[in-house]
Amino acid sequence: MNTPRTTAALVAVVAALAAGEVLAGDIVGKVKYAGTPPVPAKIQVTKDQAVCGKAEHVDESLIVGADKGLRNVVVDIADPKDGKKMPPAAKKPEIDQNGCKFIPHVQIVPAGQEIDIVNDDGILHNIHTFPKTNTPFNKAQPKFKKVMPGNFEKPDVVQIKCDVHSWMQGWVIVAGHPYYALTDAAGNFKISDVPAGSYTLEYWQEKLGKQTKPITVPATGSVTADLEYAAK
Repeated sequence: MNTPRTTAALVAVVAALAAGEVLAGDIVGKVKYAGTPPVPAKIQVTKDQAVCGKAEHVDESLIVGADKGLRNVVVDIADPKDGKKMPPAAKKPEIDQNGCKFIPHVQIVPAGQEIDIVNDDGILHNIHTFPKTNTPFNKAQPKFKKVMPGNFEKPDVVQIKCDVHSWMQGWVIVAGHPYYALTDAAGNFKISDVPAGSYTLEYWQEKLGKQTKPITVPATGSVTADLEYAAK
């Protein structure tokens, strides 16, 4: 027997089909870390203490929340079928060197969009990229050069470091399609407007690596994907 909610959903699907619209749903979920959350190690500042030593530095490679939610996990569709490209961000992405750390530590940027490499510290930095498919660059950024342009043309996972301050590192995820999300401090994520169908959902964390899970996206509404990494 159809409930009012089911009937309303069916009506919406029929109307969308009649209008030629693409049926799409959302993927929502949480990424957790099994076992006891590790305490982030403190990082010793060994250079430019007046600027770099203003705030405490900790290892951000594995940040687990109070309820075991994992921060900075990249979740995406491994096999999108609609051929859409990640649209340019409304605000130009930035790699900000602030307090001798990369902010944000992990970010997702569209392939081919120019980014700003910002030096907010007023000291010498040297940004060095370690891509898998893009051309690497290694550029000094003195204090008088507050902003430099950068670009990653192809989808990639790019590690970034500073050759002047050895503890500085971060990640730029270069996205070729729009079905990406980055988990928040509680491990939550949402990928919106995914065309209905069956996919491989993949999730990547800089220290724990990549895992996959099959998922089916409904024509309307959302599907929940609860993901987990084993303790290491």
